[in-house]
Amino acid sequence: MKPVNLAEKLSQFSSHWDPHVIADYNGNDIMVVKFQGEFPFHDHPETDDFFLVLEGEVVLDIEDRSHVMGPGELCVVPAGVTHRPRAEREAKVLLIEPAGTPNTGDPATAAGKPRI
Repeated sequence: MKPVNLAEKLSQFSSHWDPHVIADYNGNDIMVVKFQGEFPFHDHPETDDFFLVLEGEVVLDIEDRSHVMGPGELCVVPAGVTHRPRAEREAKVLLIEPAGTPNTGDPATAAGKPRI
């Protein structure tokens, strides 16, 4: 058990839409990721999706509406709700999902989640 420095973890990679696991919490992956551009619309039929903006601005398109989030703001997308995050400029985000949840909602198209 030791503290995790989010800035140090985020400095270890430059890719976008590539979540990296930094800790475990009650069967959940706590991850950091960098957003830039648009992620495809998707859903997670069996789990909520947690987004906390650390740096930058993220637009979270949720079905028929959009939410603009800045640093320190979070949103929980309920299970089964179609959504898409996007960011015009690079944004840094903390995600929490049950371990093994595919980031696209589909294991065939999901990014790997390396541990750093």
